[in-house]
Amino acid sequence: MYSIKSRVLNVLWMSLALLVAAGGSLAVAEPLRVRIGFASVGSDNRQFAGGSSAAVAHSERYVDDELRDLPDVKIEWSFFKGAGPAVNEAFANNQLDFAIQGDLPQIIGRANGLKTKIILASGAHAPTYLAVPKDSPIKRIEDLRGKKVSIFRGTNNHLAAVKALAGHGLQEKDLQVINMDTATTNAALISRDIDAAFGNFPLAGLVDKGLAEIIYTTKQDSRSYERHATLIGQEVFLRAHPDVTQKIVNAIVRAAKWSSDEANRDAFFEISGRTGFPVAGYKFDFSNQELKYRNSPLIDDSIIEHYRFQAKQAKEYGLVRREVDVNGWFDRSFLDKALASQGLTNYWQAYDASGKPVAIGQ
Repeated sequence: MYSIKSRVLNVLWMSLALLVAAGGSLAVAEPLRVRIGFASVGSDNRQFAGGSSAAVAHSERYVDDELRDLPDVKIEWSFFKGAGPAVNEAFANNQLDFAIQGDLPQIIGRANGLKTKIILASGAHAPTYLAVPKDSPIKRIEDLRGKKVSIFRGTNNHLAAVKALAGHGLQEKDLQVINMDTATTNAALISRDIDAAFGNFPLAGLVDKGLAEIIYTTKQDSRSYERHATLIGQEVFLRAHPDVTQKIVNAIVRAAKWSSDEANRDAFFEISGRTGFPVAGYKFDFSNQELKYRNSPLIDDSIIEHYRFQAKQAKEYGLVRREVDVNGWFDRSFLDKALASQGLTNYWQAYDASGKPVAIGQ
């Protein structure tokens, strides 16, 4: 006769066999991989971004700290030399769950059917610059007619450049526009293979080295020329993992609070310098602007109206082929919870659709 121990073992083995036959598994669940992309990359392909709260959240491991109680969640960061267009391609191929990306490529992605939600600002209110080689005869935008000019097509610098040109009586067709990424643009300016370039803070780094001059900035022009970048997420991920999404937003809001403190201005630029781009370029980029203004995470009515206007102008300038409806695109629920839980509901100034400050409590 079998012993009681033998009978118990037989029952266990039979139960295991039934589990296997029924398709059951004793394997440990796979970790959840959360894939976050930046529509930028550091100099010489350094895996860093700079000049935003999300960049600080990455560099200083805010997101990892926020997720420490969820050990099965693994964050994977990616940085794209191809900027916004490359991020759209990654979203289309289901290779990203979130990205920090500029307004125009987001609009192009929505026009092409990407199912995403915009959930907080990171890198908003940014200027665009027009740079020329040192001692160039070009002194103003109007002098660009017929000249070879670099514009990184499909990025949020693209639409800002088009609007600046239009404001000064020019169109892209009036120039010899060359599509170049940041690194190629910098090299072409230094070698004088191009006459001018529209771009952002890396151009200021060339100025600091005495290799170029900035002859125009959108800071001196209409606020409608500003560039905005936001955290955007796949709808399917947000629905499936609202808890993880909330923690990521919590982390970036904490980083935004630190990045908005003027006492941290120099430290903010030093962290941004991990990209390999000159710290002086970041300092120039943020000059005469409060950190609180540039690092606000708010998706307020001015941001939403800006996207509505950007979408309309992108269609008018032929950058998208169809109308883009921004209604329902913004989900502020995660941001609102993060602000409330951290006591920051009224910390940043909100603006209405016309760009005027909103009184606290309204």
